[in-house]
Amino acid sequence: MPNKPDLSPETVAAQAGGAVDPATGAIIPPIHLASTYERDADLTYPKGFIYGRPDNATIRQAEDVITSLEAGDRTLLLPSGMAAATTLFLALETPAHVIAPRVMYWSLRNWLAETAPRFGIETTFVDATDLDAIRAAIQPGRTRLIWLETPANPLWHISDIAAVAQIVHGAGALLAVDSTCASPALTRPLALGADVVMHSATKYLNGHSDVLAGSLTFSRTRRAPAIAERAAAYRASMGSILGPLEAALLLRGMRTLFVRVARQSESALEIARAMTGNAAVAEILYPGLEDHPAHDIARRQMTGGFGGMLSIRVAGGEATAVRTAAALTLWKRATSLGGVESLVEHRASIEGPASPCPPDLLRFSVGLENPADLVADLQHALAQARNDR
Repeated sequence: MPNKPDLSPETVAAQAGGAVDPATGAIIPPIHLASTYERDADLTYPKGFIYGRPDNATIRQAEDVITSLEAGDRTLLLPSGMAAATTLFLALETPAHVIAPRVMYWSLRNWLAETAPRFGIETTFVDATDLDAIRAAIQPGRTRLIWLETPANPLWHISDIAAVAQIVHGAGALLAVDSTCASPALTRPLALGADVVMHSATKYLNGHSDVLAGSLTFSRTRRAPAIAERAAAYRASMGSILGPLEAALLLRGMRTLFVRVARQSESALEIARAMTGNAAVAEILYPGLEDHPAHDIARRQMTGGFGGMLSIRVAGGEATAVRTAAALTLWKRATSLGGVESLVEHRASIEGPASPCPPDLLRFSVGLENPADLVADLQHALAQARNDR
């Protein structure tokens, strides 16, 4: 049921696209596990399914919901966010030059820097909040795609999607946006001019820390169909489709997307404000705070909140930051984000010495706990870490 104009995205998500199983009347969609399908006597496949590697009914239903949420034309589901992102880059015509942010998801940045050149893909990393830097990096006739991540993990830089889209399309290139940390509950990049939106669906789309998944949603613009076809062909030939069980869990998670993200955004803003003025905090990085350098852009392109992610630079440096994380009890020390439980991570130790992430920074993914409890736990840990110096 993608793209029905009379239903809000909240309704589409809550009803998992509105599908009712015609065989039983079940309002929870069945899980189609079949890997192969019967032909008719004339050797055709009248129901449209041939084999499980390129297509599956459960996967297709989850794709349709995401397509509707993003107001797109088509979605492809893949086994992880990295699988989705790299599939898009590999679908480019090569040799290809792409532009990407200096601050972005670290694993994908490493892939672009170290692995992509083997496939004829050269990347220029720029400050993606600087429109002049993006213009200067474009190589006429060679630049195929500009990749944005906004909000950008883990410093929560904000890029102006609409402004970058004008620059990109003027150069004849595609704009792709990693909108994982906003989710379609807060930002719809295709409506702002993007050609493709990517999600690590492991995060907010699923929201329960029990699925690995990634998605690519393509716009209805004339620029998108060709890259969508190449990405779909690449997914089919490489066998990198999401499994039906994971697709069913993803459908389950998306039913609560809007209420989860609204609560997480409210709590993150409350926590950020509560940390303001704390002597143990050197800096709070959260686009919902009025003093964030891109607050006005975030307010314009993020509707209903500023997301559930924030980072804190701890006064006292790296050692104090690590001690703070160790002293937390409600916030769990774990990689990932967007789940119902609150997580904390010391990103610099994960990313290594080449990381642009300050060593005194802790990244927080706000869950659904009472925000007052989370604030109290954080305040106690900050105080204990300072006392232990």
